[in-house]
Amino acid sequence: MRSDARTTPLLLRMSTWGVMAFLHIPLALIVLYAFSAEEKSYVFPPPGLTTRWFAVAMEREDVWAAIRMSFEVAAWSTAIAIVLGSLAAGALARSRFFGRDAISLLLILPIALPGVVTGIALRSAYHTLEIPFSFWTIVIGHATFCVVVVFNNAVARLRRLNPNLIEASMDLGADGWQTLRHVILPQLGSALLAGALLAFALSFDEVIVTTFTAGQQTTLPIWMLQELIRPRQRPVTNVVAVFIIALTFVPIVAAYLLTRSDEAGAR
Repeated sequence: MRSDARTTPLLLRMSTWGVMAFLHIPLALIVLYAFSAEEKSYVFPPPGLTTRWFAVAMEREDVWAAIRMSFEVAAWSTAIAIVLGSLAAGALARSRFFGRDAISLLLILPIALPGVVTGIALRSAYHTLEIPFSFWTIVIGHATFCVVVVFNNAVARLRRLNPNLIEASMDLGADGWQTLRHVILPQLGSALLAGALLAFALSFDEVIVTTFTAGQQTTLPIWMLQELIRPRQRPVTNVVAVFIIALTFVPIVAAYLLTRSDEAGAR
């Protein structure tokens, strides 16, 4: 029995480190090949290391155009998600009515469905409505799953909000706007921020839905796919991938810390 008690934690630790290695070794290889001196192929270990690809990436206008496009799409998608997600959460968190569970399921469905299904559905809808592909068709496509992220964070917080706070605010003479501003939003703020950070990160590097809704527009993930097909200056793609990793790492960690601190405060 004692031997089994010692072996179980060891196996758990080994399994944990194995999963961590499986997830992060590919990311480490991306960083390594960003410094590779080889221009057209991936050779391990790299024949040499250089930092010149970072300068090459910074000088390419197509890289900056794709980054700007992805940033603008993510910003607009996140803004739409904050508005729609918080309104939906406010309607469903405190009200009980026929069909509430069905509406909640429909709100969560876009992020549960495979991206290919969502992309085909959106493309068919645009074609049926004769909507030309543009910047805004990408934004609408990304907003469909960004809303879910904001909604989940907001509705969870609103359900934990003590209704006595709202009643006390009303009893003290505050109107609906004042209660929203001084009572609800301070309680909801960190949840909305965490949802917005996650939504921005998801939108910034989304590729499947974008492929079906972009038309002639090129976001950063689409640019990276196009560059991987071309057998020249492949390390530039890895340099841009390192940039994406760094850019998405910050909001994801920030959202995690905000969510963890909120859970600790609730306990």
